[in-house]
Amino acid sequence: MRPFLVSCLGAACTAALALPLAPAAAHPAESASGPGAVRAGDLPGATQSLPLENLAPGTPTQDARDLTPQRVPAVRGLAPRTVRPFSLLGIVWDDAAAALRGRIQVRTRARGSGLWSGWQDLQNTSDDAPDLGAGEGRGNAARGSTAPLWVGASDAVRLRLTLTDPHRAATALPHGLRLELVDPGPDTPAVRSGPPSSAAATASSAANAPLAPLGATEIPAADQATAQADVTAAGGQATGPVHIGARPRIVTRAGWGADESLREARFVYTHAVRAAFVHHSATGNNYTCAEAPSVIRGLYRYHVESSHWRDIGYNFLIDKCGTVYEGRAGGVAKPVLGAHTLGFNNDSTGIALLGSFGRTAPPRPAVEALGRLTAWKLGLQGADPRGRTAMTSTGGNLYHKGRVVRQHVISGHRDGFKTECPGALLYADLPAIRQVAAHLQGR
Repeated sequence: MRPFLVSCLGAACTAALALPLAPAAAHPAESASGPGAVRAGDLPGATQSLPLENLAPGTPTQDARDLTPQRVPAVRGLAPRTVRPFSLLGIVWDDAAAALRGRIQVRTRARGSGLWSGWQDLQNTSDDAPDLGAGEGRGNAARGSTAPLWVGASDAVRLRLTLTDPHRAATALPHGLRLELVDPGPDTPAVRSGPPSSAAATASSAANAPLAPLGATEIPAADQATAQADVTAAGGQATGPVHIGARPRIVTRAGWGADESLREARFVYTHAVRAAFVHHSATGNNYTCAEAPSVIRGLYRYHVESSHWRDIGYNFLIDKCGTVYEGRAGGVAKPVLGAHTLGFNNDSTGIALLGSFGRTAPPRPAVEALGRLTAWKLGLQGADPRGRTAMTSTGGNLYHKGRVVRQHVISGHRDGFKTECPGALLYADLPAIRQVAAHLQGR
């Protein structure tokens, strides 16, 4: 292997990095100031990108050494490295169609305490994606990526990648592999309130008229009778009473502090919203409700700057306390084209619960908020949450392009794409959520 060339974010350096792999039960402060260390500083709202194309070989774990020589996995790693502060991380590579095969684990050092976390697994594929040919990327091809992981305020990182097939070690790493470290920036009054600061911010806010005034940080809740008028805001015509749930309170992009200069300026719409695809963000559950806006800003930067999408992929997000957030810009009532369910982004909306719900049950406030949001959003289009709707796949790993599929009006991501998302325990809640949403619509 050639030595791993490390970008020092302004300082040129080259280091051969051999990673010790002994598991750590305790997590004392660990030295991470070797060659290429970056002086810590406060640069809010930024992304650091470290090349990983030629990871240095490491030593197999004890379990791996018990295997026969033919079955010992190949291990590659990034030694402890001090970096500028960050709170979310993920890995990206050039070709979105390529796969990163193997087990990816990271450790991070908490900023302030100097304590290292245990090894945390990184989901090696982000299952959320724009449709092929949708024009995402602001002129750049969309990248392949892992799911991002929220790790909290950190100032150092280390990584190991275990490739289970040693014979493919030389070819298992896709080209352009990079570790992305995202600092979402702080929550401050300057980004959480006040009039729009740019033309892009004005356009984003104006897309929510008449539901909220220009510059509003939230769209207020409205009862079922008042929500009848929202059909007009969605571009429809309310000729009589419709089945629609009360409008939930929704924190706008201004409310969670979106930097509108990052995204593509134009808004892209689909024809209608006939289905809602439910996701989990797979960012982990180690965040507080107060940190949720920061998690969303981290996702936003990861989707746009790291993955080369036009905007954050989800149309809505819900935190563990049940707060609903506006996702992709263009208006919460309108049929904004998202990048969440490859093959079925057309005529759908994507809703992500912040967290990982394969082994952890989703919090009840979040599940209840999902029922309220779908009752309102689907009601704008007259969709019955208990029903099914015919949708034509644009191509994915579950249904080929042109295949007509009768999807649930409230579907899980795995219904349109071969994935574990939205996690087994959240997926198991969907039948009850369909009934609750229909009830809230008055059906």
